[in-house]
Amino acid sequence: MTQGKAPKILVVGSMVMDFIVSTPVFPASGETVIGSDFQTASGGKGANQAIQAARLGAHVSMVGKVGDDDFGKHMRQSLLSSKVDVSHVLTQPGISSGIGNVQLETGGKKTANRIIVVPGANMTITPEDIAFLKETISDYDMVILQLEIPLEINELVAEYAAEKGVPVMLNSAPYAPLPASLLEKLSYISPNEHEAEHMTGIPVKDEESARRAADKLRSMGVKNALITMGSRGAALGTADGFYHSPCIQDVEVQDPTAAGDSFVGAFCTAVCLGLPYEEALLFSNYTASLTVSRMGAQPSLPELKEVLQFMESRGEATAALKALL
Repeated sequence: MTQGKAPKILVVGSMVMDFIVSTPVFPASGETVIGSDFQTASGGKGANQAIQAARLGAHVSMVGKVGDDDFGKHMRQSLLSSKVDVSHVLTQPGISSGIGNVQLETGGKKTANRIIVVPGANMTITPEDIAFLKETISDYDMVILQLEIPLEINELVAEYAAEKGVPVMLNSAPYAPLPASLLEKLSYISPNEHEAEHMTGIPVKDEESARRAADKLRSMGVKNALITMGSRGAALGTADGFYHSPCIQDVEVQDPTAAGDSFVGAFCTAVCLGLPYEEALLFSNYTASLTVSRMGAQPSLPELKEVLQFMESRGEATAALKALL
């Protein structure tokens, strides 16, 4: 991929309508508490990653399913408003669109979240729905997958991509056991620290444990392992070395929802643009830090100009990044 040329990214994944409730304290089992705020916002890991990549300048196509309801129409429009191609976003009659119950605890020093996802139409994607990708997947510079759609679909898409030599990023969330036949087809895997521990048995608490977990993931067949660690930043293990990028400091967290999706969308865009891994990680951390400083999933995802201005304000916008504008 030539630096400066807008990359073409394919996202096969989920679309979820989020119902966001803010409360000073999470209720215990059987307890009722009075919340402080409620709003809805389009989300879903696949759609979030697609929109983030598009807002950073990539040409993005989304493949997935919504239900025949108002939520589905709203989510399709949200993608369109960020110039994501939705010609392969299908509607499944008789099934609700995916929904997410997002609880935000805002009473402490840091905002915490709990999320329950009901996949709905996301789990009705069939092999026939994505068969066209067998021939067209070579049109893309990167494919992004997640685990909020059937595993069978992820396996097929990864197989199609591998046959054409197209890099694949799997955001392995929410956690699920993954077959070796899928792992060996992945160019990148991006669990958070909890998912990485589930996959490797290694608690990820710091840079050194992240290195060991990344090495273990690579030994399982994945070419590159990217681990996001919240306030501890992000780490990347490759055949050529290990990279760690600290979290951006002094950012007031309003809503951590979609932070990981924002990071993945930014990282894939940066890599496709030809940025070195160190700069790709830094750029992705800045992108995600803007996301957590705002409410909602997709409404919080920043544009390229915002990220670069934020980096410039901290003296960390490199010449290569400035050239993207």
